[in-house]
This record gives sequence, C-alpha cells and structure tokens, in this order.
Amino acid sequence: MFEKIVEIGLLFDFYGKLLSSKQYMAIELYYIHDLSLSEIGEQMDISRQGVHDLIKRGESKLYNYEDTLGLVEKFDGKKRKVEKILKFVNRIEEENSTKSDKVQDYIDLIKDIAMEILK
Repeated sequence: MFEKIVEIGLLFDFYGKLLSSKQYMAIELYYIHDLSLSEIGEQMDISRQGVHDLIKRGESKLYNYEDTLGLVEKFDGKKRKVEKILKFVNRIEEENSTKSDKVQDYIDLIKDIAMEILK
C-alpha cells in the first residue's frame, strides 16, 4: 500500500491539475491528508461509495496521463542520470588528490551524461 501511496502522490504532483475538481479534491484528501472515505464524503457532501468512485476514476486518469505523456518516467530517468553525475564527481574528488590520469576519463563521462540530460 505504501508504494501505491508514493506512486499516486508522484502522479498527482505531475498530473493532478488535469483531473476534475472533485477528483482532485478526493485524491488529495485521501492520499495527501490521509482521510477516510467517510470523512471525505462528509466534507464533499457525497456518499462513501461516491468518494470511492471519484478516487478510482481519478487514479485511472492519472495512470492514463502517465502512459500517454510519460513525464514521471522521464523525471525518474533524469534523476538517475544526475545521481550518476554525483557519483562521478565524488570519484573525481577522490582521484584529484592523487593527480591520477583517470581524472580526465571521469570528466569525459560527466560531459557525456550532461549532454544526455540537455537533449
């Protein structure tokens, strides 16, 4: 369940504003504010089942937006590349104290990864 909460939270950050206002509110109250379906129903003046349906339709839309646009996947890919950059930067710092010839190799790797990000 925790993985789904994180996943929906990330999708919601990217695509939440594309949902209907009711779907947005239901998902925000359920996943972000951790309210029960009954509590959300009271706030929105709809049934518990109505809240459930709003959330399920909203989730479906979020997944469809990701399937179509792929922004979260692209974001994750960029994040992994930046992590690689940081890894190489750390290696450069270690190698720089010894004045090794490997420094230029790491610099070239950083440049290649940076160029991938820019594309």
